[in-house]
Amino acid sequence: MAVIPTSELGKNRRRARLAVAGSFFLQGLCFASWGSRIPAVQERFHLTEAGLGALLFALPLGLMASLPVTAALIARIGSKKTLTLAILGYASFLSFVGAAPNLSLLTLALFAFGFFGNAVNISVNTQAVAVEALYAKPVMATFHGLWSAAGFTGAGLGLALVAIGVAPREHFFLVSGFVALGFLAFRPYLLAPGREKSGDGPPAFARPDRGLLLLGVIAFCSMIAEGAMFDWSGVYFRDVVGAKRAYVGAGYTAFLSTMAIARFCADSLVHRFGARRMLRANGMLAGLGLLLAVAAPSFYPALLGFFLVGIGVSSVVPLVYSAAGKSGRLNPSSAISAVSTLGFLGFLLGPPFIGFVAQASSLRLSFFLVAILAFGISALAPPDSPGARGA
Repeated sequence: MAVIPTSELGKNRRRARLAVAGSFFLQGLCFASWGSRIPAVQERFHLTEAGLGALLFALPLGLMASLPVTAALIARIGSKKTLTLAILGYASFLSFVGAAPNLSLLTLALFAFGFFGNAVNISVNTQAVAVEALYAKPVMATFHGLWSAAGFTGAGLGLALVAIGVAPREHFFLVSGFVALGFLAFRPYLLAPGREKSGDGPPAFARPDRGLLLLGVIAFCSMIAEGAMFDWSGVYFRDVVGAKRAYVGAGYTAFLSTMAIARFCADSLVHRFGARRMLRANGMLAGLGLLLAVAAPSFYPALLGFFLVGIGVSSVVPLVYSAAGKSGRLNPSSAISAVSTLGFLGFLLGPPFIGFVAQASSLRLSFFLVAILAFGISALAPPDSPGARGA
């Protein structure tokens, strides 16, 4: 049997890391492009807060529907082929979202957008766990940092296109083409099938045990806060803060920028301080940031609050996915899928919950309740496993 030179192994490892990093970036760009134009969609279809919340319900329903399908597909054909199908579908349905002529077709397009989006999420994180194993050190947060950096890029692009009057339809078509072409350039260097599968054929979809359940609840608390930022930050700045039209996306951009920067620092911080301390700090910052935006709903305090939320949620999901993928109880795709079931309930319940509470009372009360959940991240942080912290 031929021995592959160490230099060649290192080269392949670096290429795989670059390909996975690029895939995270493209996924983030696709999602942020949609998030940056939610206020425009609300205006176009004349939706109330409750109506927008009901519309946004379609996207996380698609996310949840994809969980068992994606895990089964990865077990059958591997994460590389699954990611290819998923990201091309994700890009395509972004265009359909922009082109939808009525509310019914928009709802269906958002369901499909959510379905393919979570298929990308599970398959690319399965690839990331495998790459992290090749490096034998934390790299997951950096991958998620590139997702956030893409989100910042997408939000900034959205602001620029709004300023010059480009409609969401043309905006989404442009991004869809870029994402599809970009991924086809990265695809050859993704890891081949095998690392994410177990020889014993574990179930494609599994109920989490106690440890995975705790990780899922932590992900839920974080993702409901992320969902509030992604889906409602623009509406909050427009209706509560009273920002000018050109600055409606400023809070969203602030959140994404600090989340991206913090994720690039998170791997070394986790190595130094441990996951438990990081999760406790994350929860406190996210909760305090939301409380600041609620208590002082003027432009600069709210902007600072959204900055803090970005730092607070930055490393929660990377830590949870990394821990789930290395749990050893299930193969990585099944473990990530199981934890995602609970985590994405935050996306499932968050948008309509915020909308309905806003309709009944106020958007500020909605954000206050999300702040309470964010503090739950600190309260639920599990102990570090042996060897989780570096010397």
